Amino acid sequence: MANQDAPFGLRAVKMIGGAPFPGGQSRYRIAAAYGTKIHTGDLVKQVTGGTIERHANGDEVPLVGVFNGCTFTNADGETVFSQFYPAGSETDIIAFVIDNPLVVFEAQADAAVPVTDLFGNFDLTMTAGDDNTGQSKAVISVTSGEANAAHPVKVFDISEDPSNSDITAANVNVLCTIQNHVYGVKAAGLA
Repeated sequence: MANQDAPFGLRAVKMIGGAPFPGGQSRYRIAAAYGTKIHTGDLVKQVTGGTIERHANGDEVPLVGVFNGCTFTNADGETVFSQFYPAGSETDIIAFVIDNPLVVFEAQADAAVPVTDLFGNFDLTMTAGDDNTGQSKAVISVTSGEANAAHPVKVFDISEDPSNSDITAANVNVLCTIQNHVYGVKAAGLA
């Protein structure tokens, strides 16, 4: 059966070891008027100046975690909570980030993921998210899989989602952790 093509970025599902995800997140700052949208489920990275930005395709810098909404002051001086950062003239931007390096995330891959690719490290294809829902559309880039410890995620299992668990078809959902994390880089992947 074909998998559903419905990317959602990274979604926290549990902790390493099987414990439920407790919902923890931390506050980080985004520079005023930062010019790139960030959607819920997007990876975010550390940058100079004490702020975070959206992970870009091919980046091999340590990641802070997964964006989970923000507050900011808009041009009218109002404080707004949003599922995504709209990239405009906002100030006083506080991002909420799932930053625990032991969180297990579910994500959709852009191709089939055979069992032999498990424990490999992969990049993501960061595409524009959905401004209506605030949700990311990022997917695991299966062709990027290799042992490179600087890749952002390590895929270690196939999701049990019955609508997206066919390993022989594109758009399979996988379970992964952040590989290249500011709070601890994991080992090189299997190639």
